[in-house]
Amino acid sequence: MLDILGYLPVKRKATPSGWISFNAVCCQHNGSTADRRSRGGLKPTETGWSYHCFNCTYTASFILGRSMSFKARRLLGWLGVPDAEIDALNLESLRHRSIHGIIDDRQRTFNVLADIQFEEQELPPLSESLTGEDPRRDYLRQRCVPDDYPVMIQNHPERAWQHRSSVIIPFIHDNRIVGHTQRFLDDRKPKYISNSQPGYVFGTDLQHSDWTHAIVVEGIFDALCIGGLAVMHSTVSDEQARLIRRLGKEITVVPDQDLSGMELVDRAVELGWAVSMPPWPADIKDVNDSVMRYGRLATVLTIFENRETSRIKIELRKKNLVKRLRS
Repeated sequence: MLDILGYLPVKRKATPSGWISFNAVCCQHNGSTADRRSRGGLKPTETGWSYHCFNCTYTASFILGRSMSFKARRLLGWLGVPDAEIDALNLESLRHRSIHGIIDDRQRTFNVLADIQFEEQELPPLSESLTGEDPRRDYLRQRCVPDDYPVMIQNHPERAWQHRSSVIIPFIHDNRIVGHTQRFLDDRKPKYISNSQPGYVFGTDLQHSDWTHAIVVEGIFDALCIGGLAVMHSTVSDEQARLIRRLGKEITVVPDQDLSGMELVDRAVELGWAVSMPPWPADIKDVNDSVMRYGRLATVLTIFENRETSRIKIELRKKNLVKRLRS
């Protein structure tokens, strides 16, 4: 099997959890700035590997015995693996597949469904709870974030470049902090700095046991303002799909109304989930925009009124939306 470690950048670091971090090779190909903070991570396993970029959120994986995905092919190409070696690896993988491999796949899926865990993480240094009246509270209210969500702030950041007003949204899973995103409130870049573990879905702690439906969106603020689930990019990884399915609810996916959001539509159809693309005005790009203009109740009602499960109707709505976006 291909030794992918031989194609990783020379400057890299192994972590105790088995991940190998290095400057991500995917960011410039995905419209983000080049990574210089070792935000790319690859975790080798006995039968393959997983990759996650904490800068542009690109993910890919490979397991011996499965056909290589398009995203895995692209990653290997960016790492400098020749096309001939990629094709040979895919052929080797398909030859390896057997009835025993299929049984192993099903057993691994069952194990993941039964026990999905994330490592507990620290928040940025000197983080503290946002209490009382504060200009940052005004920003959160403007974005329709509930006052009771445990938003954090930094009043005494250690690094000079962090002397920018920001809010920190903890990522919570099973009542433990497993990551965060820091949203800066000025117009400079980066707007966000995030620490998210592969497979994590934001908003599982927002779900109520008596809810029969869950709404899947792209962004953190989209999820916060309606009590939804955020996948934090324009697709859904296999690990995220398993975590969402484990909730046992009817799923409705609401993509951002831009061209990149159409990738999330395709993934939702592939997973057999319902999709809603409400006929919002052109200046409303996502759920959070709608809530800020129309309110939470009206937005949720509009989402369910436009919920589609038919692949043909979803494709037709997608085609019309793409036509409008390109006009």
